[in-house]
Amino acid sequence: MIDESLDIAVPVDGRQSPHAAAVQRGVGRLLRAWGFAMVSELALDTGRRADVVGLGPGGEIWIVEIKSSVEDFRVDQKWPDYRVSCDRLFFATHAEVPLDIFPDDAGLILADSYGGELIRLAPEHRLAGATRKAMLVRFAHAAAGRLHGLVDPELFT
Repeated sequence: MIDESLDIAVPVDGRQSPHAAAVQRGVGRLLRAWGFAMVSELALDTGRRADVVGLGPGGEIWIVEIKSSVEDFRVDQKWPDYRVSCDRLFFATHAEVPLDIFPDDAGLILADSYGGELIRLAPEHRLAGATRKAMLVRFAHAAAGRLHGLVDPELFT
C-alpha cells in the first residue's frame, strides 16, 4: 500500500543559472522521449562532473554538457575529458546562444524548459566494456541514492 501522506519534493540545484536549469529540464524531456533515463550532475572517474548523463534503452551512454552563454562555453575547456566516459557527447544550449560556437565533432541540442530539439547528432565513439560497466554502476548508484534521498531525506542531512 502506498502512503499518500508522503510529500516528496525534488530539491532544487542552486548552482545553475535559470537558463541552465531550463535547458536541463528540456534535455531531460527530450531524452525521455527517446527512451533514455537521465541523471544530472554525475561525478565521473576522471574527477569531472557531467551536467547530464543519459542511459539509452540499449545501454548506450550519452553525456550532455549544458552551456548557458558564450562566456560559459569559452571559459570551460574541460568538456573534451567527457569523451572517455560516453558513447556520444552533446552540447545543449538555449535560443539566445549562437549555435555556431559549438564544435562540429559533438552533438548539439537546443532546449528550453518545455523540451528540446536535436540540431546535430553526435558522432559515436563506443566505450570499452569495462568503462561501460563502470559508468552503468556509477549511474545506477547515483540514481538509486537520489531516489532513496527523496523518500528518506533525514538519512542524507
